[in-house]
Amino acid sequence: MIDLRYSLIIEATEDPAFFTFYSPDLEGFTGVGNSIEDCLYKAKWGMEEHIALLKENGISIPKRNSNPTVIIKNSKLAGVG
Repeated sequence: MIDLRYSLIIEATEDPAFFTFYSPDLEGFTGVGNSIEDCLYKAKWGMEEHIALLKENGISIPKRNSNPTVIIKNSKLAGVG
């Protein structure tokens, strides 16, 4: 089971050893990883750190997503679409 508080989108890049991720539920939260598993690990701990920073700065924290999803997709190519 993947224990995330918020949904996560992981995007593959043209470099097979480089992925980006972000949460559509948690504004400003982004990261990079070397694999899907690495992104999941970094996202779990990174979300907790991000929430702690929001609290420290008096910024409102979004409600936990009751059914968070993880989506893995290819990133959009510039100029296509």
